[in-house]
Amino acid sequence: MIERHDFTGSEDLAAALAEAVAADLVRAIRLRGKASLAVSGGSTPKRFFGVLSDQPVQWDKVSVTLVDERWVPETDSRSNAALVKTRLLQNQAAAADFVPLYTGDETPDAGLGSAASALAAMPLPFDAVILGMGNDGHTASFFPAGDNLAAALAEDGSPVVAMRAPGAGEPRITLTRKMLLQARALYLHIEGAEKSAVLEQAMTPGSVDDMPVRAILHQDRSDLAIYFAP
Repeated sequence: MIERHDFTGSEDLAAALAEAVAADLVRAIRLRGKASLAVSGGSTPKRFFGVLSDQPVQWDKVSVTLVDERWVPETDSRSNAALVKTRLLQNQAAAADFVPLYTGDETPDAGLGSAASALAAMPLPFDAVILGMGNDGHTASFFPAGDNLAAALAEDGSPVVAMRAPGAGEPRITLTRKMLLQARALYLHIEGAEKSAVLEQAMTPGSVDDMPVRAILHQDRSDLAIYFAP
């Protein structure tokens, strides 16, 4: 079963999701002395990031990374790392350690080894992962017609893959499905009527290649939580 939480607006959603994720981090710190968090970029999580940044967590014991990243430097307006640093790593969360996926190499393919090594140094598995979803049914950088989609969705292999796709814009680097599903807590954050319709379609059986978010929605683990606001 998938646990679904519906809210009347994005403010209520942000508050509830921030509280849930903060509880995951606090629990992890209590159990193993440190915690790890992987977040998504884009416009949807901005409000959530702001609320999460002020949650009462021992942020100096938290490592934060991205679910995926456009292969651009932080000076680029489309950088997810820049978004995280300006929206999440503020207030109390400024004390957290940030692990970027962008390495500065010429291509994401060239940076895979360095990114994988940096991830391996984090407390794994992730204590919480927050995914988003695009109107084309992608999540992370699992895009329809992605050149490495099969590798990204495989049950084994590297923790990160490079991805190029017609709808992706820049080349990207993304955590693989295997890495995401190992997380202790997995969330899907969706807002807007259009994405609600996409989600409804993705919840039905069908091609993962056409709607890669199905690879997250249709799987064995029963603790995926969807947070939705219109």
